[in-house]
Amino acid sequence: MPVAFTMPPTHFIFTHMIPKSPFKSQRGMRRLSNALRYSARGFKAAFEHEAAFRQELFLLVVLIPVALWLGNNIAEKALLIGALFFVLIIELINSAIEALADAVTLDHHTLIGRAKDLGSAAVMLSIILAVTVWSAVGISHFL
Repeated sequence: MPVAFTMPPTHFIFTHMIPKSPFKSQRGMRRLSNALRYSARGFKAAFEHEAAFRQELFLLVVLIPVALWLGNNIAEKALLIGALFFVLIIELINSAIEALADAVTLDHHTLIGRAKDLGSAAVMLSIILAVTVWSAVGISHFL
C-alpha cells in the first residue's frame, strides 16, 4: 500500500516569516470601534474629494423611495437597492485605487494608468448592472 505524502499547510510554513504589522488593531470592541472610525473617515473622504461618489450617493437617496414603490416584493426591492449600493461600493474601491496610485506618483506611468482604467471599467460595469436590474424590474412592473 503506498504511503500518502502530505505537505504541511501553507499557513504553517509561512506564518513565522511574515512580520506583524504595528498598524493591526486589537481584538474585540476596540477593533470594532476603530473599524467604524476608519469607515467614517473613508466616507467623509469620498464625499469631500470624489464628485462621482457624491453624484451616485445623491442618486441612491433619490432612488431608494422609488425602489420601495417599484419593487413588487421584498426580493425586487432588495435587488433594486442592492444594485445602487453596489455602484457605491465599486466607486469607493476605484477611488481608493486612484488615491493610492496618486500617492505613488503623479507622473504618467503605464501600469498606474492601467490600474486607474481598470477601476473605471469596474465602475462602468457596476452602473450597467444597476441599469439592467432597474430596467428588468421596471419593465416587469409595467407589463
